[in-house]
Amino acid sequence: MAGNFNKVLLMGNLTRDVELRHTTNNNAVAKFGLAVNRRFSVGEGANREQREETTFVDCEAWGRTAEVIAQYLSKGRPVFIEGRLKLDQWQDKESGQNRSRLLVVVENFQFVDSRGQGGPGGEDDGGAPRRTQAPRPGAGQKPDEDDIPF
Repeated sequence: MAGNFNKVLLMGNLTRDVELRHTTNNNAVAKFGLAVNRRFSVGEGANREQREETTFVDCEAWGRTAEVIAQYLSKGRPVFIEGRLKLDQWQDKESGQNRSRLLVVVENFQFVDSRGQGGPGGEDDGGAPRRTQAPRPGAGQKPDEDDIPF
């Protein structure tokens, strides 16, 4: 097998307002929940029935991506996210039990709707998805000649 691959693509609605915090090193981290709906049919012919299931996903974003998400998204807003799965593990302070959960670390996202709120994705663009990516460190700056690998 030639390596590993960890990529998640989800589109859903925020289940709560974005919680923005900063680490002791002043790195921004945004945490939010996403509800992803799946519609499907069961049964045959006249007994065919439409059903829906919802999956709730914990998400976190870092740096400039976290700041933009916190600024423009809120509970109920749809968003398309691209990221990776991460396993969080910790020990419960009260019971001492080992705990874990899977979450999605957001690497890129797109605004899905527009509500005339201004800012990225806020213009009246007919609801077209808009890709947003945090700028790379040093983006727009001329690289130092010592940093060029050739």
